[in-house]
Amino acid sequence: MALVGGVAVLALVAGSLGAAIGVSLASKHGTDSPAVTPATAPSGGAATTPIPSSSGSSTTPSTGSGAASSGSGASSGSLAGAALDVKGILAKVEPSVVDIVAQSRRGTGEGTGIIISPDGYILTNAHVVSGASTVTVSTSSSSKALSATVIGADTAHDVALIKLDSGGGSLTAADLGRSADMKVGDDVVAIGNALGLRGDPTVTRGIVSALNRTVDNLTGMIQTDAAINPGNSGGPLVNSAGQVIGINTAVAADGAQNIGFAIPIDKARALADRLKTGQGAAPTAFLGVSTTATSDGSAGAEVVQLVAGGPAQKAGIAVGDLIVGFDGKPVATADALSGLVQGRQPGDTVPVMIERNGSSRTVSVTLTTKPAN
Repeated sequence: MALVGGVAVLALVAGSLGAAIGVSLASKHGTDSPAVTPATAPSGGAATTPIPSSSGSSTTPSTGSGAASSGSGASSGSLAGAALDVKGILAKVEPSVVDIVAQSRRGTGEGTGIIISPDGYILTNAHVVSGASTVTVSTSSSSKALSATVIGADTAHDVALIKLDSGGGSLTAADLGRSADMKVGDDVVAIGNALGLRGDPTVTRGIVSALNRTVDNLTGMIQTDAAINPGNSGGPLVNSAGQVIGINTAVAADGAQNIGFAIPIDKARALADRLKTGQGAAPTAFLGVSTTATSDGSAGAEVVQLVAGGPAQKAGIAVGDLIVGFDGKPVATADALSGLVQGRQPGDTVPVMIERNGSSRTVSVTLTTKPAN
């Protein structure tokens, strides 16, 4: 990612032709406490540079059977020996891709969604529908925009589930693959309502360029060089079998090129299940520290701030400590620490290895639930 004063700038890709949502992401800094501030951009106008803020071959379409459709069960990796057939992929996936218009007191923004069940459940990003008073959806099977209701949103993981208020005609559910099967170098296609342009969705192609990225508070992200633009948020990242393996969510800004990020579908599917059954957002583990990279580039996450009364402070961790291990795993960077924390559950007690004044010791930390704010 492009570094601006040591800070990598990333834009959430909600909105249409207005300014994309910008959040400052510290590629050399990490925290397990603040969440990305979701928002939507105004509809209409000329495209602008994202503004950083302090917050971040033809085939027959298959039909899913529920809010967390598992698809055909085929491997979601690239088809062995098969060339990437963008036309065929589009023919399969396009009927399941929708345009979303969300209106709120801040204005009107546009994004993308994925139909995941024939009865009208749609998966998208939380920041696409955040604060929306009304949500309308345009599908390939309907000649007019249809009203929809936000069933639930998990803002910490940037996933939302909405549902059409009416059947909306003949709906085709997307074939959800397995993001766990994806490998770096696999072919992918991004489909969505880029820039809010009317008509057919925008289709871009690329590869999986990295896996398990930590992007602000989002962990395990798929990195791709397929072009992702404002309005793509909530749209599918698709493998060469035409299976959805990610939800396009963010793109690196300020000079970075061809670096976009998608939420793995395995995680999004599990979160959609929770939202559909009324369980609400998934609880997120909380360590209660803000950390930064070491000045000499060595491994570890240096503690620069503690949440008063938080788990880390209670365990005896202090500002200036270097966290070099978490739950028996080495901590390479501040971002890596965030990912390790989010891999545990609130209430878990884990060993944390720290270095202080040239000596090492291990403390036991009981993680709590991440505060809503």
